[in-house]
Amino acid sequence: MKIMIINGPNLNLLGIREPEVYGTQTFEDYFDQLKVMFPDVDLEYYQSNHEGGIIDKLHEVGFSYDGVILNAGAFTHTSIALSDAIASIRTPVIEVHISNIFAREEFRHKSYVSKSAVGIISGLGLNGYEAAIAHFAAK
Repeated sequence: MKIMIINGPNLNLLGIREPEVYGTQTFEDYFDQLKVMFPDVDLEYYQSNHEGGIIDKLHEVGFSYDGVILNAGAFTHTSIALSDAIASIRTPVIEVHISNIFAREEFRHKSYVSKSAVGIISGLGLNGYEAAIAHFAAK
């Protein structure tokens, strides 16, 4: 099983960015833990602060991987192009958010990603990625 985790803008700053919202662990350290937790899953990780980079990566993996876990960051609430890219691929996508986007500012309550995703996990901290991997692995 092959799963791609894609993180969007500003998520490269996990561990130092707003620790009261996002915690103090870097995603790279957490990703190492995920690989240990799921030794039978081929996990890959990609992060970009650029919308086009995320779309290119979805196109690259969207016809051959078993799942994509996408935390599109702020692009979740603004990008119709990202929504279209998800709708255009065959690989199922689970939308993940570290914080509970529905408990935050009003503009964060709208997701363009959710329409094309098979599910959404929001507010579980980094454990949301683990839940998404477990879902794909159980299929």
